[in-house]
Amino acid sequence: MVPHTRLAGPVPWVIAIMVALTVIAAAGGLAMSNVASNARAELAGGATVQIIEASASERNRQAAIAEQLLAEHPTVASVQRVSDEELNTLLEPWLGVGANNNEAVPVPALIDVRLREDITEGNLNTLRGLLASAAPAARIDAQSSWLGPIFSALSSLQWLAAALVILLGLTSAAAVWLAARTALGTNHDTIEVVHLLGGTDPQIARIFERSVGFDAILGGAVGLALGLVAILVLGGQFEQLGSGMIAGGGLGWVDWLLIALIPLAGVAVAVLTARLTVMGALRRML
Repeated sequence: MVPHTRLAGPVPWVIAIMVALTVIAAAGGLAMSNVASNARAELAGGATVQIIEASASERNRQAAIAEQLLAEHPTVASVQRVSDEELNTLLEPWLGVGANNNEAVPVPALIDVRLREDITEGNLNTLRGLLASAAPAARIDAQSSWLGPIFSALSSLQWLAAALVILLGLTSAAAVWLAARTALGTNHDTIEVVHLLGGTDPQIARIFERSVGFDAILGGAVGLALGLVAILVLGGQFEQLGSGMIAGGGLGWVDWLLIALIPLAGVAVAVLTARLTVMGALRRML
């Protein structure tokens, strides 16, 4: 009554496209979640001390005192001053190659501080009080505060990815609903004959479920393959950027497992949609 059209009909291709887009959106959302989680974990106990002083000799003197005081404090796990060579390398795109930070622009001395616990306003104030008299030019800030806008943007993108996944799922269900309604209309006379011969609504509905399930399995497999190819290509492009923050967005085995479940969820949604559509229509036909 409902022939298996394999990949000749529109439904498998619609499902394949929807599954591929869902896989890409889900992978993007999971990657951004990993980036935010890894960045927060790395910066949770990090602080940066800046010695803002125009005189190079005074700046170095206060930096040495601040480094010593911080290293002796019990809440500090590690202290490392950023070398002038590293600062010059960071400033080369703006000041030009070979520019000396002492002659061109007075660059603050930077000290990377790692605490034994997460940064809070209380322990920041403690460290500020420690450096207030010995290094008056010192300014200390939590590293995570600098990336607050980035974390907010990542959170918004995660919600957008989740909304896209839901929207694509609803679109797939709508496509199956439309296909089931079309098949019911095309086979209306045959269904009437089956009813007269004693066929029940669940028996008729199972015929449509098997057809839709077959199409959904084929479309889901094709969509998963297309989505994985896109993920691998995009992942290779981002890996070439060499950014430490982006490097934390790799997908773990749990993420890959969730992505692999997307086609199965698509099959379940398609079969359930087909059953509800057919059963509702058959009840109205009696």
